[in-house]
Amino acid sequence: MTIKVVTDSSADLPAQLVEELGITVVPLYVRFGEEVYRDRVDISEDEFYQRLLRDPIHPSTTQPTPQDFINVYQKLSQEADGIISIHISSKLSGTCSSALQGRELMETRCPVEVVDSQTLTMSLGMLAIEAANMARSGKSLPQVVEEVKRIIPSLHLLGLLDTLKYLALGGRIGKAKALLGSVLNVKPVLTLKDGEVMPAGQARTRAKGIDRLLDFVKNAKEIQDLAVVYNTTPDEAKSLAERISPIFPKERIRFARLGPMLGVHCGPNILFVALREKGPM
Repeated sequence: MTIKVVTDSSADLPAQLVEELGITVVPLYVRFGEEVYRDRVDISEDEFYQRLLRDPIHPSTTQPTPQDFINVYQKLSQEADGIISIHISSKLSGTCSSALQGRELMETRCPVEVVDSQTLTMSLGMLAIEAANMARSGKSLPQVVEEVKRIIPSLHLLGLLDTLKYLALGGRIGKAKALLGSVLNVKPVLTLKDGEVMPAGQARTRAKGIDRLLDFVKNAKEIQDLAVVYNTTPDEAKSLAERISPIFPKERIRFARLGPMLGVHCGPNILFVALREKGPM
């Protein structure tokens, strides 16, 4: 039985891992005025962050179209017995909706299951990785879908941002807007709850914010998987991983770069830790 795994570019999966596991990534769109780019296809991370900092036009993002998903599903269905399509929280993007529309409009008998991950970046990436590993082990589509849904509550994400400016500009600030009135030089710490961006406090300095990320890992129970996500500060990510290594094996820490799609809303100088705890059997 051949099960194919689809996700979207907000998962921030490293390209090598995507290729190794045979995961199909559907890009979201990044728009600078009239110029539209497919995330990581037409614009690289470096190109995007350089432009984000210097371009007077603030970019926006758009979900893939239903036709984008139809194209992917129909191509994969030629060699698949089933497709699991796992995507960014439906409270943050219309990507799940486009995937569902694509599934309904697709002319194939290959079953497609669309899953709302209720999360993003490498928390979503971890779900795609698990799905791909289960598919490789020969599990059926219903088994993979059931296991992916079981894992979702055990995923946790904490992020340190330099500023809330980009979230506010992009309109994706959610309940974190409560932090907007804070002193300007504090660093916001955010998390996700029920698929929505939530404030998790603030740090007076960046160093204290990074300490919060370390405490987040220290307080986690039976960590199964862990990723450090950065965009413009790779040295900070490596330093954080070194500090985490006494808690979680260094060789198992995944590194990922926050791509253009989420960079629009988070801005530069971000650090996230995504982790998966051992869930109920």
